[in-house]
Amino acid sequence: MARQLRMVRPNLDNLPKLELPDGYGLRSYQEGDEGHWANIISDSFGGRERTAEDTRSEITGRDVFVPDGLYFVTHQDIPVGTACAWRQSVEETDVGYVHMVGVLGEHTGHKLGKWVSLAVLYYFRDNGFSCSMLDTDDFRIPAIKTYLNLGFVPVYVDDTQPERWVEILNKLKLPLMATQISQVQVSLPTELWAKVSR
Repeated sequence: MARQLRMVRPNLDNLPKLELPDGYGLRSYQEGDEGHWANIISDSFGGRERTAEDTRSEITGRDVFVPDGLYFVTHQDIPVGTACAWRQSVEETDVGYVHMVGVLGEHTGHKLGKWVSLAVLYYFRDNGFSCSMLDTDDFRIPAIKTYLNLGFVPVYVDDTQPERWVEILNKLKLPLMATQISQVQVSLPTELWAKVSR
């Protein structure tokens, strides 16, 4: 089975201003949000219906979970979008992982995925991380466009990926980014490149 696509933001400089649309707010995790997270992820990812217990086993009960790093976009004080500042291990302090970005279907079209992902990038920057990465799927074209607009660049983590990225960038009517892709490895210290490319 082909691996997910990997994208990296090689630094956390020059982050855009976070400007939520009118009627929306932003906050981090509060006790009892497990049901909200499950609802958002079930709606935006499809597949099985997640429960509050799934949230605990996948996110809030894990040793790398930091409450301040789980963000929600709210509408009328109800969470409608989410993204999580994740780490690959408890010891990780350099590479932040943008994890489980989702928005309720009825609230798509407002760039909420962008704003909640940007909140995660601000979290990493403000907590001393050097760069950020994420994994996504070929069919998530709107999400990939959002990540590209936030300064993420593809990196190849298996032999199928150059061809897959050509197809995706063609769909987005974007240039092939060969220079930017090769620059990621050059711009990162060896130990960080090893983390983002494994």
